[in-house]
Amino acid sequence: MTTWLRHHRMAALGVLLLAVVLAACASIAFGARVVSLAEIVQGLRDGGDGAGLGAVAVAERLPRTATALVAGAALGVSGTLMQALTRNPIADPGILGINTGASLAMVTVIAFAGITTLPQYLWTALIGAGLTAVFVYLVGSLGPGGATPVKLALAGVAATAALSSLISAVMLPRAAALTDFRFWQVGSLGRGTWQSLATVAPFLLVGALLALVVASPLNSLALGDEMAVGLGVHVARTRVLATAGGVVLAAATTALAGPIGFVGLMVPHAVRMVIGADNRWVLPASALGGAALLTAADVVGRVIARPAEVSVGVVTAFIGAPVLILIARGTKVGQL
Repeated sequence: MTTWLRHHRMAALGVLLLAVVLAACASIAFGARVVSLAEIVQGLRDGGDGAGLGAVAVAERLPRTATALVAGAALGVSGTLMQALTRNPIADPGILGINTGASLAMVTVIAFAGITTLPQYLWTALIGAGLTAVFVYLVGSLGPGGATPVKLALAGVAATAALSSLISAVMLPRAAALTDFRFWQVGSLGRGTWQSLATVAPFLLVGALLALVVASPLNSLALGDEMAVGLGVHVARTRVLATAGGVVLAAATTALAGPIGFVGLMVPHAVRMVIGADNRWVLPASALGGAALLTAADVVGRVIARPAEVSVGVVTAFIGAPVLILIARGTKVGQL
């Protein structure tokens, strides 16, 4: 790697880190009422225990901000893993059906088993996401050529449509009992708490560690299976670990904040345009970019509809849909 390229990538990471800090500050400052910098500082000094407006901002907005940062980073890394694994620039947890599989599992057990706690949601989402990932891969592997990028994307879209119809079938007769699920299904950060973050933290940590392990092997895998084997990469193990990391990150985020789409699609694609396709750099950059994007989208949702708010899932979909169209028109599917 040339010195210039390294400096360029370090500068890009620095800009993304600055964007994360600015988005986090905006998330604490803006909402139904704007909180001044002095009030925020006072609230931080009080630790959220004071009676002033600054303390209220820290107590209520800081956990939500932390949830947005963590969820955005997880979605960015999950999208990077899935795009690198499938060699498909439009792959992400939403398009491949992972989020929808987690949602179907959750609505099913809520409706028929009456689960109510986040740990139960988390394990349910993991099972649903994992089964969906296996199903999409098996369907995408059928026919000549095996699991090609186009076939995997089509299998994911088909699975998403089918699972969404099943979610509707479960929800419609029980609309009153599933009000909380309908609110969660849109994708929202309003219920993020320190306790919920602590619950999902071990799973997010496992997913992040798996991403770090496979970062370099995924670079070799992009050259083709035969070339990767020649470079000493265990192809099957790399795919299993990358899939596990992406599914765990997506499922944990879905259990925490709902099926938020398009973050895992937009961020890795934008990052590669700036720093190249080396996953050792793309993964941390996508984590920072995802954190900044989701936090900023949450701020926008709170500001444009004061004193109410627009769910962050709606904001990211509004931004992401045109981006998806541009990517589909400007990029040959199957080339990454």
